[in-house]
Amino acid sequence: MNTETHTNNKRTIILIGLIIAMFFSALDGTIVGTAMPKIVGDLGGLSMMTWLTTAYLLTSTTVVPIAGKLADLLGRKTVYVAGLIIFMAASALCGMANNMTELIIYRGIQGIGGGIMMPMAMIVIGDLFTGKERAKFQGVFGAIYGLASVIGPQIGGWIVDSLNWKWVFYINLPVGILATIFIAIGLQGRKNTGPIYFDITGMFTMIVGVVSLLLALSFGGKDYAWDSWQILGLFALAVIGLVSFVIVETKAKEPILPMYLFKNRTFLFLNLVGFFMTIGMFGAITFVPFFMQGILGVSATQSGTIMTPMMISMIITSIIGGQVVYKVGIKPQIMTGMLIMAGGLFLLTTVDMGTSKLVATSYMAVIGLGLGLVMPTITLALQETFSKQELSVVTSSNQFFRSIGGTFGITILGAVMNSRSGTLLTDNLVPFLNSLPAQAGPLVSKLKDMIATNPQGLYQMLFNHETMNKMPSFLTDKMVPILKTSLMDSLHSVFFVGLGFAVIGAVCTLFIKQIKLSGKKTARKPDEGEKGDIKIVTSPSK
Repeated sequence: MNTETHTNNKRTIILIGLIIAMFFSALDGTIVGTAMPKIVGDLGGLSMMTWLTTAYLLTSTTVVPIAGKLADLLGRKTVYVAGLIIFMAASALCGMANNMTELIIYRGIQGIGGGIMMPMAMIVIGDLFTGKERAKFQGVFGAIYGLASVIGPQIGGWIVDSLNWKWVFYINLPVGILATIFIAIGLQGRKNTGPIYFDITGMFTMIVGVVSLLLALSFGGKDYAWDSWQILGLFALAVIGLVSFVIVETKAKEPILPMYLFKNRTFLFLNLVGFFMTIGMFGAITFVPFFMQGILGVSATQSGTIMTPMMISMIITSIIGGQVVYKVGIKPQIMTGMLIMAGGLFLLTTVDMGTSKLVATSYMAVIGLGLGLVMPTITLALQETFSKQELSVVTSSNQFFRSIGGTFGITILGAVMNSRSGTLLTDNLVPFLNSLPAQAGPLVSKLKDMIATNPQGLYQMLFNHETMNKMPSFLTDKMVPILKTSLMDSLHSVFFVGLGFAVIGAVCTLFIKQIKLSGKKTARKPDEGEKGDIKIVTSPSK
């Protein structure tokens, strides 16, 4: 067998492993959501349910940049296989969990594996292919991720109905083992020259800063008031951790995220585009179901299908974008995608009581068209801009800033909705409540308290027909139109803010330099070098 044939065979084996690994990790994110009611019914702990998502988000987001750096230090194969093993082991533990606390802990461990796996596929693609080839395959991988997101809820529903919620986690084992075998065979082990320096101080300060920030954003305005000592303390700790991280990284020999990268205009603005794109995306994904359930009155299951057209259109443009980007150019394609996405969000600001489900889903499909053009292209642009030594760091940084953008998006847009809802309900609902007879005093006090502290909670009445049916008709006949009008106006504000972030992302594209796709590989052959020692050093000076 000649060298070229052997290389192509290796490449095929790696690609199969990457596809399997990406598919099952993307699938996990959607099928778990489908199983949530059954999990809570079996284990209890309804009040802790959101931590199943939060724990995974905290660990996966935090570990992404660390994984990118470790891929350079220890090699792609070592880090990728370690991530797969952690993910599978944690999946097995999730299936064996006896209570909600155990399941949350195991989900956090699973997030570590997921955070390692998240950037690795794109890093390895960057190693294997030239610029033009990379554009095609990153588009395909974006489509695979989208496909997994589309079919995930259906697979999750089938598993829960036919087997048991535990199999939502156990299903990761056979698929993960298969992916691990292909990747372990396909990737070569890295052998290093000289000592390897682990930036322990950088890892610690980054974890403190990022985890504190994510916790503050997750708890603020829901579990604790924004001006409570708990939230202010978390923000203060986040500032201390992140400032310390920046100081440490300027002195570290092998920094996790080199600070000089931020002086590069392309790096800075590509990551800003990714950050603002994700905020706008979550504005649609998180809040359109409010419209579907609260205004149109469709079921939660039916409202979930609204995401399907968006993901299908994203799959289509991911594949097409990967084929045409070398003709169109990276910068024009990202700009086009951001403007299409902004157009979709603008269309969402026009929905009203008379908008049909079909029209709303078509607006979501427009957003998906834009996302498919942007998402894989940002990663491609970063890999084309930087040297082979920086490929892992810049690829993982994009995943990191997009994850942070998602958290910011949910928090900021949720705060917009709460603030707008509180104002509208105070102006429109409180006068009606004040007109009710004295015997309705306890109910009036409860509703007024919800307007002041949790206006979104009032909208739950629109989603729960059983609650509505228990209330007197004279009350619901007046309240429902007020609630629907307030919800509609609040959602318009949310979509306008999301539109604003998408426009800011489009403006950021203007500052990106023209990037030409090369016909050469920007990275070294995967994981080659010479053997050496490994040292752990806290934060050595350059």
